Amino acid sequence: MAFKAAESLAEQIARHVGRQIVTGDLVEGERIQELRIANELNVSRGSVREALLILERRHLIEIYPRRGAVVSEMSAQQIRSLFEMIALLLGLIARRAADNWRQHDVEPFTSLLDKLQNVARQGDIEAFYEGSFEFFHLSCRFAMNSYIEEMLEDLQPALQRSYYLALHTNKRELQEAHNHFKSIVEAILMRKGDQASALVDDFCRHLRNLVLDSLARMKQIELAWAQRSRR
Repeated sequence: MAFKAAESLAEQIARHVGRQIVTGDLVEGERIQELRIANELNVSRGSVREALLILERRHLIEIYPRRGAVVSEMSAQQIRSLFEMIALLLGLIARRAADNWRQHDVEPFTSLLDKLQNVARQGDIEAFYEGSFEFFHLSCRFAMNSYIEEMLEDLQPALQRSYYLALHTNKRELQEAHNHFKSIVEAILMRKGDQASALVDDFCRHLRNLVLDSLARMKQIELAWAQRSRR
């Protein structure tokens, strides 16, 4: 594992474990084994515990007395609540971007849209996923509010977990997501803040429904396997 010097050790551990949760290598309800992580990364258990507190704040794990840390559930209600908050925050940012963008802000977004279009055509889910969060970080500069930025930072891992699941539902979703990004940017560049905010809301609703459908299918598969094992 290659650590970045700019991050604290606990942040690096949290990023490493968080990635395992986002990609499904660690599944909901699974216990986080402090000793295994400490041995795997050659770090102290104290640093791992500090990292787990970061992951709890970012809604990826739950920490219980005497039971320890487990991967958070992805329930339908949690998904609805997550995307309701994300839509509100990003909708506000879209309005502010429409009001405040300057010419030097345009090129990074247009270049990124071209990149996302190319990887969508190639069906490269991982590259599209990473590029989408580049788009997210570019957008957050327009928050102009430290409280909003802090809230988005804490919600980002849960959003990454949901978005990863949504993109892996169907490769056609790559082009769908690109079209949403492009429409939002076009509305912002025309300084139509309300329209941009409405498009953000539409995209969040679309992603929410994809995740809910995927979760429902996963539950059906789990139920079918459970019934089969009881025969």
